[in-house]
This record gives sequence, structure tokens and C-alpha cells, in this order.
Amino acid sequence: MLAPLAGLTVVVPVGPGDKLSPLLREQLTQLPRGAQVIVVECDAPPRPQGQSAEPRSLALADPPGGPRWQVLHSPAGRSLQQNAGAAAGDGQWLWFLHADAALAPETLRALARFVAEGRPGLGYFDLRFLGDGPALMRFNSVGVWLRSRVLRLPFGDQGFVLPRNLFTAVGGFDPATLRGEDHQLVWRVRRAGAPIVSIGARLYTSARRYSSNGWAATTARHVGETLRQAWRFSRPEHLR
Repeated sequence: MLAPLAGLTVVVPVGPGDKLSPLLREQLTQLPRGAQVIVVECDAPPRPQGQSAEPRSLALADPPGGPRWQVLHSPAGRSLQQNAGAAAGDGQWLWFLHADAALAPETLRALARFVAEGRPGLGYFDLRFLGDGPALMRFNSVGVWLRSRVLRLPFGDQGFVLPRNLFTAVGGFDPATLRGEDHQLVWRVRRAGAPIVSIGARLYTSARRYSSNGWAATTARHVGETLRQAWRFSRPEHLR
């Protein structure tokens, strides 16, 4: 059932102070032999003499019959880290996941169908929020659905999946873009004439920042950033 995923490279960037979710680590062991998971940690800043660094990713060992695991280090920045992971991988399909993502029961099966169809576009999942945020997150889920399905503007926490040759053709993630690299990639794919496709399955992400920073303030900030990025990245000079 998951055999088409044998040619998949999963890239998971891990930001400063973050860790690969133990749940995601366990869920990705379901991938078949031949698949590849590359965790890309950002280079740690120098520490005082005698102070040891704590590993941010779990010990990664290849499970019997499962995917291959690899940990890379890259300069900080999601664009740089994701490009480094893609370059190090050998799969013909790329799946970019955030470190705090969680799969639904149907996620991998739907992904296998999408890959088997060989559609030359950018696929994304329907985002849902874990229960670590406020109850108002249900409104955010509706907003994400409208942005993705109506405006065709999914974001990186929805788990972008695309053929390697398409990723290469559009230039990958722009290393100069510090925020909104996922938004920019969507515009590049659209400009290349490739479709933006819903895979039709759920993918979960943490809502903890909405709890710690306030639901209204965080939502307003994200909406504002989306509008500014849409204006910026839709301009031809940012799509090369």
C-alpha cells in the first residue's frame, strides 16, 4: 500500500531550540524500505568552554525494513536547511515537514496515492491543529481551508510534496528569504504552470504559540504577514 513511497525523501528542518517531535519520529518509521528521512538541524552557536551541547534530535537508527535516517547540520534558516536536505537526498519525490507535525491515520496512504499518480504539481495536506491551543483554533482551520482551496496558497506547515525535478526547475527555496519561503515557493510553482493540489488528507501541527502569545494577536500577525507576502512574492522579480 505504501510501496510508491520507496522513492520519497522526507526533509525535516529543526530550528534553534526546537526538537524533532517524538511522535513524528515514530510515525515516520512506517515508511517503507527505500524511503529516506533527513533531519536538518541548524548549526548551534558557540558555547562557553566546558558547557556541552544537548542533542536536539532523537537518536536516529534505521528501523528494520523501514526508511533510512540521516541528520545534517546547516546554517540557520529554513530555506537553507530545506535546500540542504533536498540536495542530500536521493528520492525523486520530496516531502517537507515541520518538526512539530503529526500525521493522521490516512496521511501516508493518501500520500502514496498522490505519488503513484505522478502528478507534476505541488501537493499539500489539510491542516488541523493539535489540542495544545485555544478552542478558537477551529476558526483558523476554516481560514486555512479557504486560503488553500480557494486562493491556492497553502503554507509549509501543510507538508509540501512535489517531484524533485519540479523543485529544481523553480529554484528550490530562496536562500535570501528569511520568512515566507514556503509562500514564495508556491508562487514560483504557480508561475511555472504546475498545479497546486490538495492531497485530501489531514496533517496536524502544534497550536502552542497561539496559547503562549495570544490567539487574537497571533492570528492577526499571521494574516498581516500573509497579505504582505502575497503582494511581495506575486511580483515578477521575486519569482525568478
